[in-house]
Amino acid sequence: MAGFLLWLLLLVFCWPLALLALVLYPIVWLILLPFRLVGITVGAVFAFLHALLMLPARVLRGHPA
Repeated sequence: MAGFLLWLLLLVFCWPLALLALVLYPIVWLILLPFRLVGITVGAVFAFLHALLMLPARVLRGHPA
């Protein structure tokens, strides 16, 4: 909601820039999408490695998960 209000404020003060931002936003989102997917994948790999390294400690502790 805050982003929309900021866009409306930009529309009032500088409408050509607001329209340019409206047109370029989907293009920038598509360009940044692969980086977001790589970030999710790297986070999942680190979570898996953490779980794998902590598995012996969880087994030896004997508490149910």
